[in-house]
Amino acid sequence: MADPRRVEFGDFLRSRREKLSPKTVGLPAGRRRRTAGLRREEVAQLAGIGVDWYIRLEQGRTVSPSVTTIDALARALRLSKAEHAHLKALARDGARGAFTREIVPPPIRRMIASLHQPAYVTGRRWDVLAWNEAAEDIFAFGQLPEQDRNTLLLVMTNKQMRKFYGATWTEVAKSMVAMFRATHDVWAGDPAFAELLTRLRQGSPEFVKWWEAHDIRSTMSGLKTMNHPTRGLLRFEHTSFQANDDPALKLVIYTPVEGGD
Repeated sequence: MADPRRVEFGDFLRSRREKLSPKTVGLPAGRRRRTAGLRREEVAQLAGIGVDWYIRLEQGRTVSPSVTTIDALARALRLSKAEHAHLKALARDGARGAFTREIVPPPIRRMIASLHQPAYVTGRRWDVLAWNEAAEDIFAFGQLPEQDRNTLLLVMTNKQMRKFYGATWTEVAKSMVAMFRATHDVWAGDPAFAELLTRLRQGSPEFVKWWEAHDIRSTMSGLKTMNHPTRGLLRFEHTSFQANDDPALKLVIYTPVEGGD
């Protein structure tokens, strides 16, 4: 059975190849093309590798490309920094245990409880594991069943959350899908991630469309505007930090900005 990570590696290569035109990479258009994007042999030529070797990579076979090959593919496919890092992550060998839900250490729980700004902690699967009163006031995590406390699941499938983000929902949701793609692909084939992916596919047609695009984006700080049902328009700058206790844990803090409540 093919390694799910290798399959995602090949699918990612194909998705980037199909987004490029010969003109973009300085190649002649040549004869009429039946499909969009570059041909496999053109990518191999640009990367300086054998066509058969490249085809095996795109087919997700069990081959181990070197760092030099990964870098050459990144240049050939005009990958962004985030996409390049994603390709490297998918190419890494090594056994990985099954996903288990993380536990937030008491000192971290006490720290977020002491903050006045909305703050919460998520795990590798983007499950919300701990939050403070300010975050409860905004997101009402405590009113949800534990299995629904997942930031991507909330944004993509919860109707109230869609109203919450209003006109900015599409931008927020699409960015989150691209960021989650980078996490998911490393855990491809894991039952916990597969279960979440099934729920997302069943609950959101937009998710299905954006997921198939295989876009990758790194986690970034930014501004979010929200339409709270009782507090009205809120504006926050959000940023995140990894915990030294467990790098799988991510602390997210929302800081009110001028013009919000």
